Amino acid sequence: VRVVPIVILSLVSGVVADVLDRRKVMLLTQTGMALMAVVLAIVSFAGLHVAWPIYLLTALSAGINTFDGPARQALIPSLVPVEHFPNAISLNTVMFQFAAVLGPALGGIVLAALGVSWVYAFNALSFGAVIVGLLMMRDLPVRVRIAEERPPQVSLGAAVEGLRFVFGTPLIRSTMLLDFFATFFSSATALLPIFAQDILQVGAQGYGLLFAAPAVGAFVAGLTMLRVASRIQRRGWVLLSAVLVYGLATVIFGVSRLFWLTFACLALTGAADTVSMVLRNVVRQLATPDGLRGRMTSVNMIFFMGGPQLGELEAGVVANAWGAPISVITGGLGCVLVTVWMMATASSLRDYQVGKTEREPALST
Repeated sequence: VRVVPIVILSLVSGVVADVLDRRKVMLLTQTGMALMAVVLAIVSFAGLHVAWPIYLLTALSAGINTFDGPARQALIPSLVPVEHFPNAISLNTVMFQFAAVLGPALGGIVLAALGVSWVYAFNALSFGAVIVGLLMMRDLPVRVRIAEERPPQVSLGAAVEGLRFVFGTPLIRSTMLLDFFATFFSSATALLPIFAQDILQVGAQGYGLLFAAPAVGAFVAGLTMLRVASRIQRRGWVLLSAVLVYGLATVIFGVSRLFWLTFACLALTGAADTVSMVLRNVVRQLATPDGLRGRMTSVNMIFFMGGPQLGELEAGVVANAWGAPISVITGGLGCVLVTVWMMATASSLRDYQVGKTEREPALST
């Protein structure tokens, strides 16, 4: 229910982000998602006895969020000077990981104290912070356009232009393929309940710690990248190395029978994924003209969503046939092999260096 609207609407949403005012698009999407949360809270307070409203609201929220993502990602480079952009992406990642840990914790407290309906009510109120932030934005820079360039229209041709750019630019294409295959092969967290209960035998408390481990590693790595991201010159090589570490840590996680070794491996996957995520975003955004950023992001959403979803399916099928450890180990090895192959063949990504192999385009006027 969540994935289908994203696949159907992603290309359209990218064109909308490139044609219309991105701040206004976000105001509409955030307001729409807030309304969906309000309706969910209302039906929950009223007493929900059938499942279809949940499916409907989930589909509508996913569809609205599909338009929010490209506008949000394409807006960020216009707000931050180019020399500070890597640090801004790192800071954004730190905040995201912090919220990913704090949000469920607060949700659990509200759930236990007040009930599930109040969780939805507080979620609806939380959109107010984003809406206020958007309303406070003033004097956004004008988008850069070549003099003879015609403003894009919401059309099939504009969507095809975005696809042509993504798949015709080796650097952008390589980062998206790497992202897809890495998450496809190394969807280890989907099998964590089996490891916690049957293999490590650590129960619910141990499972909670293991589930939090990637977020811990990601948070630490995000703080580190906040200080060093702008100083990394060979971004392509560091990105590929981070994905290689991600795959190797997944392999050791599959082999491990010690709780703290497993915890450390999962934390390392979170840290490596954060390093690669920061650099992927920086490389893509700075290598994409401003007028195409929304469409580039919308194409990436398909890769970003498709890899983990298909990867969890693959992990479950292999685990059902040969056991969870084999599934995790082979997935990690698959990630390593794909990364080594990309290191050997994707020269545009491997040799990417700041100010040498790619000229980072102007962000705004």
